[in-house]
Amino acid sequence: MKLIQQSFQIEKHQAGNRLDHALQQLLPDYSRSKIQQWIQRGFVSLNAELCKPRQKVYRGDRVDLDVPEQASISDQPQAIEFGILHQDEDIFVVNKPANLVVHPAAGHRDGTLVNGLLACDPRLEQLPRAGIVHRLDKDTTGVMVVARNLTAHSWLVEQLQQRLVKREYVALTQGVVTAGRSIETGIGRHPQNRKKMAVLNGGKTAITHFQVARKFGHYSLVKLQLETGRTHQIRVHMAHINYPLLGDAVYGGRVRIPAGVDEALRQIIQGFKRQALHAERLSFEHPRSHQMVSFTAPLPVDLQGLLDALIQYD
Repeated sequence: MKLIQQSFQIEKHQAGNRLDHALQQLLPDYSRSKIQQWIQRGFVSLNAELCKPRQKVYRGDRVDLDVPEQASISDQPQAIEFGILHQDEDIFVVNKPANLVVHPAAGHRDGTLVNGLLACDPRLEQLPRAGIVHRLDKDTTGVMVVARNLTAHSWLVEQLQQRLVKREYVALTQGVVTAGRSIETGIGRHPQNRKKMAVLNGGKTAITHFQVARKFGHYSLVKLQLETGRTHQIRVHMAHINYPLLGDAVYGGRVRIPAGVDEALRQIIQGFKRQALHAERLSFEHPRSHQMVSFTAPLPVDLQGLLDALIQYD
């Protein structure tokens, strides 16, 4: 029988925690009850000795997992078109196109990035969510990293939790943004529309930084950096300060085209049927070398065409 074999060293910030709590932080895609089962069945050792879920851990302790391997997902491989910017034994870095859902959910049981990844590497079925550690919305394009083994998965999840991954986006907004700023709010599920997110008191902390790259007559090109990664964060935050993303029907309503706009430009803007948002660059420490790496996804054809049109008619 194949085994999942993984080792961790307890860091200072986890010292004093229960073993099952510490392991859940290291393996957030597994429930605490599942981790407790592993410990109770002898699949986990602490400093080379059998242990108990409630046992305290201390800085420098070594935790070893030797868990029977079972498929974590039941999704099927499918030929899905997406770009691969980089691959090695630990990660895929992909360029997600528009109109591609990241993983199966209600209404999208297949035809997702997960299905395409499984076609590239069937071993991903052994990982939570086929190695996906962060998401992009269906109609947001750009760069994503995917883990190819449990070590890489744990490493990337930990970096994301500690806000060490640098995520840079480019977007076009409705309205002329006066200046860059930082936005910090709570974000949670919209109280009336459960398909939307909203700025809420008591919501999860969400922090977005942005700068204005170029101003057009009625629109702005902005560069954004995420400090947190809440669902729809950029879209919600920019709408919250009254500069919704161009093409975002959910948070911006109908596209507002000012009077006097050239007819050719009007048609291009009206023909852009998604939020004008692209994940341009992703930087993180590689799970094997521990060196900082950075990957860039070029602007997709539709967004580049929209930008070119705005520049031409500016």
